[in-house]
Amino acid sequence: MSTRQVSDRNDPIIESRDMLVAPMQKGEKPNAAWRIGTEHEKFVYRTEDRRAPSYDEPGGIRDLLMALTEYGWEPVMEGGKVIAMSGPDGAVSLEPAGQLELSGAPLVNLHQTCAETGRHLAQVKTIGDKLGLAYLGMGLWPDKTREELPIMPKGRYEIMLRHMPRVGSMGLDMMLRTCTIQVNLDYSSEADMVKKFRTSLALQPLATALFANSPFLEGKPNGYLSYRSHIWTDTDPARTGMLSFVFDEGFGYERYVDYMLDVPMYFVFREGKYIDASGLSFRDFLDGKLSVLPGEKPTASDWVDHLSSAFPEVRLKSFLEMRGADGGPWNRICALPALWVGLLYDQTALDAAWDLVKGWDMDGREKLRAEVPRLGLDAPLPGGGKLRDIAAEVLAIARGGLSARAMLNEAGDNETGYLQPLDEIISTGKTPAERLLDLHQGPWAGDLSHIYGEKSF
Repeated sequence: MSTRQVSDRNDPIIESRDMLVAPMQKGEKPNAAWRIGTEHEKFVYRTEDRRAPSYDEPGGIRDLLMALTEYGWEPVMEGGKVIAMSGPDGAVSLEPAGQLELSGAPLVNLHQTCAETGRHLAQVKTIGDKLGLAYLGMGLWPDKTREELPIMPKGRYEIMLRHMPRVGSMGLDMMLRTCTIQVNLDYSSEADMVKKFRTSLALQPLATALFANSPFLEGKPNGYLSYRSHIWTDTDPARTGMLSFVFDEGFGYERYVDYMLDVPMYFVFREGKYIDASGLSFRDFLDGKLSVLPGEKPTASDWVDHLSSAFPEVRLKSFLEMRGADGGPWNRICALPALWVGLLYDQTALDAAWDLVKGWDMDGREKLRAEVPRLGLDAPLPGGGKLRDIAAEVLAIARGGLSARAMLNEAGDNETGYLQPLDEIISTGKTPAERLLDLHQGPWAGDLSHIYGEKSF
C-alpha cells in the first residue's frame, strides 16, 4: 500500500465512472516505455539475541531508517515519526512488525534491478553492522510468535490490526510474520493487460512453488512449503484469491472497477491522518454517505488508496503486480522479475505461456492455488499431472522471452542468467523450503537456530 504524507487540497472529486477507470487507462504505455518495479521485504533482527527490534529502542528500526540519510535518502514522516525513506532507488518503508521493504524504482532492465538490489543490501548491511542488526531472507518468521513482535507507528496499520481478526483467522500473521518479493509490470492496452493478467494469474501458483520458503512456524515444521501463501487463504476473502472473473469473457478495466467497489474499505486519509473506515463501502462514499465522513465524496487519491487495499494473487492498479512469491535471498530477488519479464514482456513468450494455461478450468485453477502452499511442485494441474510437469517448459518460455529482449550488460550478457536459481530448483526437483526441511531433519538435528546462518543476507 502506498505511503501518503499530505492531503492534496487540489485533488479532484470523483464525479464520474470514467475517473474510476482512469488510473488503469493511464497505466497504458508503449512497449519501449515498459518498466520493471521490484519490491522485496526482509526480517530485521538483533545479532546478539535474534530478537526483532522495536521502533524506538536505541539502534532499532527508527535509527536504521535515519542512518540511510548517509546514502542520500530523505525521511518520510507521519505524526512526527519517520516511517519511510525516499531516494533515487525508490522507497524504503516499514511493514507492520518492522519488516524492511525496498520498493524499487521503475527500471528498464534486470541488470539495473539487480544493481539496485545490491546497492540497497550493501547500505542496510553496513548500517546493520554498526547497529548490531542483521536481515533474514525468508517468507515467514521461522521462530517468532505474534506476541514477540513489535508494532510500527503507522496509522493505517493500527486500523488493519483491529480489522483483520474480524474477517479471517490469519490476517495478523500476514501483517506481522510474513515477507514477500513482488514485481510490478506494465501493459500497452486494455487487451494486453487482460492477456497478461490471465496468464500471470493462472501461473502464479508456479511462482509460489518455485519461491516456497516458509516451512517453519514458531520453531517447528508447519506442514507447508509456503506457509506465507497458506496464510492468504484465510486473511480476508473479500480482498484476496484467484479472481475468477478475470477469466470471464469481456473482462477489462470496467469489471475490475466493479470488483474494487465491492472490496470493503480500510481507511480515508485526511490532513495527515488515517480515518478508520474499515468494512465500509466505497459505493456509499461515492454517494456522500460514508458514515465517518458524512456528506463528503471521495477524491482521485482516495480511489488510488483503495486500489491498494485489495490483495489478490495478481493486483491491477496502473500496472500489474505479481504477488505469489515468498521472501528469499539476493539471487531470488532477481529471479522473480526475470521469470515474469521473460513471460510477459515478449509477445511470442506471452502467447506461448497463455497457450499453456488457457484450457484450464476455474475449479482446476482454484484447486491448484489451494494445494500449492502444501505440495509445492507436486500440486495437481487442471486436467491431470503435477505442477512440476510444466515448470521446465514455463522456464524455457521465460528464457526465450528474455533472450528476445536482448538487454545486455557491460559484459555483453543478456538477462537469462537471472533465471539460474530457478533452473537449479527445477533440475533438482526440490523447492527452497524442501531444502531447508532436509537440513532441519539432517545436519541441523532439529536446531532451527542454524537458519540464521543459512538465510541471512
